[in-house]
Amino acid sequence: MVSGSSLTSTSTPSISLLKDELDIVIPTIRNLDFLEMWRPFFQPYHLIIVQDGDPSKTIRVPDGFDYKLYNRNDINRILGPKAACISFKDSACRCFGYLISKKKYIFTIDDDCFVAKDPSGKEINALEQHIKNLLSPSTPFFFNTLYDPYREGADFVRGYPFSLREGVQTAVSHGLWLNIPDYDAPTQLVKPLERNKRYVDAVLTVPMGTLFPMCGMNLAFNRELIGPAMYFGLMGDGQPIGRYDDMWAGWCMKVICDHLGLGVKTGLPYIWHSKASNPFVNLKKEYKGIYWQEELIPFFQTAVLPKECTTVQTCYLELSKLVKAKLGKMDDYFNKLADAMVTWIEAWDELNPSENPGSTAAVKPNGAAKGK
Repeated sequence: MVSGSSLTSTSTPSISLLKDELDIVIPTIRNLDFLEMWRPFFQPYHLIIVQDGDPSKTIRVPDGFDYKLYNRNDINRILGPKAACISFKDSACRCFGYLISKKKYIFTIDDDCFVAKDPSGKEINALEQHIKNLLSPSTPFFFNTLYDPYREGADFVRGYPFSLREGVQTAVSHGLWLNIPDYDAPTQLVKPLERNKRYVDAVLTVPMGTLFPMCGMNLAFNRELIGPAMYFGLMGDGQPIGRYDDMWAGWCMKVICDHLGLGVKTGLPYIWHSKASNPFVNLKKEYKGIYWQEELIPFFQTAVLPKECTTVQTCYLELSKLVKAKLGKMDDYFNKLADAMVTWIEAWDELNPSENPGSTAAVKPNGAAKGK
């Protein structure tokens, strides 16, 4: 484990929201020169860097950042046999950072994501917008046509039930990307030159009962509310699938958020995704997932958790049982994944013994829930 704490460099942002309550998690296999662009926004925060691949390789981190770097040797030392639940040679390894953090909030970003600009040319402080999303309520039970009613200049529209205007706690803030879109390999192959140039100034709550493809490259969440559900699965080396780590976590997370009455927001902030990955390499990683997802989506759409499950951990363990019972028949990989989900929760509880075990939001008989 490598640590750095030289905070003598200059430039600090005008707002350092939640400086002592948030960790930034970055998975990487290369030198983190991209942090120079993010210095004005990231420097006040603690970074958790999860080094993938060869642990003997030295990763250079620019001076002036407070960070800890963990490689595979560190993961094996800290988790012992439970380290098998952390993926190798895949960005899914980032979830080790969620496990080891002791902060209330997590922001995770990929090392090919740069600072974007809004239509006026102003640099976007993505972290600040994520924090705003997380600190304001969500409205999963009734859609507001002006999107997020808690943003400046917006409100609840005529006809919106007053009984639901208090909203619920926001567990996840899912950001978007300019330039290189987050496409699957087949779409990359047929649209190799397509770039996202559309900046949509909107944040909306993903409605209850609706799944979405979560992308892990620009993502923030309340670790105390939903952290144990943010497991990015078994991907990469030795596994039959890749590039579905964040989506798997997103599907599990959304089922649990719906059950516990927690909110998920998507939209702002944007980052600039600088590099398109190789579509042929991606296709090798994705092809089973592209086939399997036609079964996975209906599985998550119909998954029902018992009302006795009132914490994230108990929900996640129940979901692991459903994965083994219903998806294990499709491929033995899902039996291994279900076992890894259990190991993940064991590791979480072991490293966070005094932590409040997830949300205790009350679930109403009709399926709607309201956070306490």
